[in-house]
Amino acid sequence: MGSPIVLGIESSCDETGAGLVRDGRLLGQALASSMDEHARFGGVVPEIASRAHLQALRPVIRRALDEAGLRLSDIGAVAVTTGPGLSGALQVGLAGAKGVAYALGVPLYGVHHLAGHVAADTLEHGPLPDPCVVLIVSGGHTSLLLVRDLVRDPIVHLGDTLDDAAGECFDKVARVFGLPYPGGPAVDRVARTGDPRAVAFPRPLTGPRDDPYAFSFSGLKTAAARWAEGHAGRELPVADGAASLQEAVADVLTRKAVAACAEYGVGTLVVVGGVAANSRVRSLAEERCRAAGIELRVPPLRLCTDNGAMIAAVGDLLVRSGAEPAPLDVSIDPSAPLEYAALTPLTAVAGAA
Repeated sequence: MGSPIVLGIESSCDETGAGLVRDGRLLGQALASSMDEHARFGGVVPEIASRAHLQALRPVIRRALDEAGLRLSDIGAVAVTTGPGLSGALQVGLAGAKGVAYALGVPLYGVHHLAGHVAADTLEHGPLPDPCVVLIVSGGHTSLLLVRDLVRDPIVHLGDTLDDAAGECFDKVARVFGLPYPGGPAVDRVARTGDPRAVAFPRPLTGPRDDPYAFSFSGLKTAAARWAEGHAGRELPVADGAASLQEAVADVLTRKAVAACAEYGVGTLVVVGGVAANSRVRSLAEERCRAAGIELRVPPLRLCTDNGAMIAAVGDLLVRSGAEPAPLDVSIDPSAPLEYAALTPLTAVAGAA
């Protein structure tokens, strides 16, 4: 008999996800997004997100089970995002996960959201090479990591963003350009008809004296805003601006990631997170990895953005590694640093913080 079927629940931001994984294989998943409700505010409103999770959680779990042809009683373990993320949103997911786990009498595992993004790739390409370099790029996070055994070893940070993450830069500049929220997909669409060489946007932290693996996109965001302001009273060439912005972001991300692979003697680069869905980030990563003789792994688009399958994937790895389940008083940590894939903050600790 194989490993137990793991239900994964994700509710860290504006998407409610449920996924079912066993032995590294995705059996079924479902997703509900409250993005349209946030769009008129130009960003995620925490209270709206929490209410949306409350309404969506049970139907999403049911749809994932139906897709997999399973019943609730078939679940052998539950994994849930316990951080980082919006506090109220995380609480909804954890409460639901505890209810399912306790009702079924199965173990519960707390999972770090970013480790979920890393594990998402295993559902498409199999186990991660040991070691590999992982580039996480999303709305709130940009990190370059050295990963060995994802659920047994500590995750080594080679570099992180010092201010705005790449996805945050896209969102903020898109608003200045008059593009809809979320900004990343909007910039990607408009950039297809633009000239990526039209605007000489800066490449932050790429000088010889800069930290080689740190990221900073605040200055790029400001440069794009100043460029747009310079067209006051004239039609803004949005396509050229979007293409040039996208090129600058992709250039910095892939340049640093490939350099890290070379320095650490790693033959595989894994690019994950919502911005991994960006067409130019993907194509430039492919081009540079091919030239450097590095294997590139990027999950399919449906596994790049937040989803429950990625959390189930971490839970499945934890179960198969023999990891201890979370204690009964496991809580959330909305600002948890990424150190290990398992994340089990306690209620008492969270209350004292």
